[in-house]
Amino acid sequence: MAAKLPASMTVDAQPCAFTFPPRHTALLLLDQSRSSGTIANEGTPGVYAKSVKSTNQLQDLFRSAGLHVIHTRVGTHPYDFPQQSDPEFRTQQDANDFDFDSSLEDDEGEDSKGGIKLESINAEVVVNYAGSGPFWGTTLMEKLRARALTHLVVGGSSTVQGLISTVQEARDRGFQCCTIEEAITSSLLDAEDRKKLTSLGYVTSLESFANILSPYSVDFDSLDENSLVWDGDLSISSLSAAYRRGLSLHEVINTIYSRIEAYHKIDPAVWIYLEPKESVLQAARNLGLRFPDRRKLPYLFGIPISVKDSIDISHLPTTTACPPLSTIPTTSAPIYELVIDHGALFIGKTNMEQLATGMTGCRSPFGTPHSVYSPHYIAGGSSSGSAVSVGASLVSFSLGSDTAGSGRVPAAFNGIVGFKPTKGTVSARGITPACASMDCVALLTRNVEDARTVWHVVEGFDEEDVHAKPWPHLPPSLVPAVGVDNFVAQFRFNFGIPPPKALAVCSAVYRRMFDKAVQTMQSIGGVLTSIDWTPFEKAGKLLYEGTFVLERLAGLPDGWLEENREHLHPVTREVFEGVSRRGSSAVEVFRDLHAMQRYTRQTHKTFSPDNPNGISILLVPTIPTHWTIDQVNASPIQTNTVLGDFAHFGNVLDLVAVALPAGVFPKAEMEGRAGGDCRSVEGTEVEKNGVSVHDGGGVREGEEVLPFGVTLLGGTRQDAEVLELARRFEERCPGTHPRS
Repeated sequence: MAAKLPASMTVDAQPCAFTFPPRHTALLLLDQSRSSGTIANEGTPGVYAKSVKSTNQLQDLFRSAGLHVIHTRVGTHPYDFPQQSDPEFRTQQDANDFDFDSSLEDDEGEDSKGGIKLESINAEVVVNYAGSGPFWGTTLMEKLRARALTHLVVGGSSTVQGLISTVQEARDRGFQCCTIEEAITSSLLDAEDRKKLTSLGYVTSLESFANILSPYSVDFDSLDENSLVWDGDLSISSLSAAYRRGLSLHEVINTIYSRIEAYHKIDPAVWIYLEPKESVLQAARNLGLRFPDRRKLPYLFGIPISVKDSIDISHLPTTTACPPLSTIPTTSAPIYELVIDHGALFIGKTNMEQLATGMTGCRSPFGTPHSVYSPHYIAGGSSSGSAVSVGASLVSFSLGSDTAGSGRVPAAFNGIVGFKPTKGTVSARGITPACASMDCVALLTRNVEDARTVWHVVEGFDEEDVHAKPWPHLPPSLVPAVGVDNFVAQFRFNFGIPPPKALAVCSAVYRRMFDKAVQTMQSIGGVLTSIDWTPFEKAGKLLYEGTFVLERLAGLPDGWLEENREHLHPVTREVFEGVSRRGSSAVEVFRDLHAMQRYTRQTHKTFSPDNPNGISILLVPTIPTHWTIDQVNASPIQTNTVLGDFAHFGNVLDLVAVALPAGVFPKAEMEGRAGGDCRSVEGTEVEKNGVSVHDGGGVREGEEVLPFGVTLLGGTRQDAEVLELARRFEERCPGTHPRS
């Protein structure tokens, strides 16, 4: 079994040793072999073939160790050749869409120069460009930022000038680069070329790199599948590593369905539709035929998923927990197609708040799911079943949605991660709208790393989604500071929190836990900075106290509410009837739109890197308290409103957000019982109801606990930076991670 990668590694190199963090390091492959024979013009077919074979060995090492591989290719589209200087003709395509000039390939899959092609595997980034460098006019920088990469190992089939200029471009953008001499056309390098490369970065040998990576790579030829013991962990990284070592899809599926059957006795309201086990087994068999080589498995191979029942799946009903509005789509939502194409296994569609109208999880005709921590406490909504299916370890991740907090709130109540990307950067087509202009996909996962992995698969511009955002014209030019990790000795960033007046809505135990979270943020380099809370507060009120709530009616067919009142959940009906009675005018709508633009501009200045008094992160409690199901049923509207104090403004202000666990506390403390006063107890790792948790202090052995969560918010398109800081927070405060 491969060892776990350390936080940093060092390899002998010139001009000195190259130290790099594996988590933030990628293999950057340069492939100019497809561009009208430029390599053949500089060297010989034998030189080219040798460099490609060495590069393939390097690829295998990185893939086997679970590290990123990034492909850059020049001259890969027919119209690149005649107009290489024109940026209009520069393209960046997904690996699945990649198509190069077939004249460069012979019948046996080898290129015309006698070498072996540098091939990508499913989900590896492929950036095509026309000849002026892979960073120029492409999305390469965005792809590197999204993966929090700071160090690049460079190799491939490239001209000498192409290699040097790429390393120069990377260094100018803040990356540290190390070139593998066998993985380039090394016989073409003269003393001056080597001097240039070592002045820009590092140069080392393939053997040196292989020596340090091999202990962390899977030796597929010596695997004994019968000796493999799977610990039942459904996190993507753990399950993917187990598949590479030979874990069978059949074993995983059997385990999942056994868990689902057992958990149904605990909570029968998780699922609206469950895929028959035999259908999943057949999908697994088909998956095995598609990807027979364990060296080349896609990111989501065999990863079990659930889907919120507002997301279309072809030929299955989409109910949005409202049977009268149910439809049977003939096509699936693009986000679903993407994860399935990358190897995910669909398990079922999950329960949700009817028509996505609330955040308690208590408004569904299919029953009320409860928190995985207690049958008496709410699961949150509207992505209630999605959060429970992940928190109860029934699936690895779930596709949900988030308009006012519907992905973040249930994540907090179930001890998992809820990631809301920048609005419009993941396709929302094929998802029943709640408020179409505010809707956003939510990814509910077991940890931050899993959220980033799924985001890499689903993020991208969908030109058929009218609310989609295109790629920015000019991506940020430098490596973000949050990606550097321990390689900046005095790493610092500014963060803000709500003022005491805003935090007064929190229960006492939540206030105590939030103070600990602030300390955790400071421990990873955060500098607490004063902010103006006013635009956040006012923007949050626009969503339900203003006219924006009218958009929920706009998503329904004309006359539908009048015809179907009696079919709605009583609380849902009350919400919609209240909206109808308002009689808001067009003037009021426009005033609210203008206010939204004003608050958005104010908060974007707060998050601007050019503002010396600005912040990188806003840290808030995800929710102010944890209601019981009985409390919500007694006062459904008021309890729901309170839950949105730190969530409603997220999409109104076009922010990115990651909700994640920040410890647990005694349930007795929430209920005001004396047993909750455990202030002298230090934080420890404990296990409760099959959940391995970090208690954050205050939990006695065997005591019932509830989860606490925080949300990290950042400015629009700061997804990569927010995810990286969330990962660091998670490492320092492990929170609650369902283990089996």
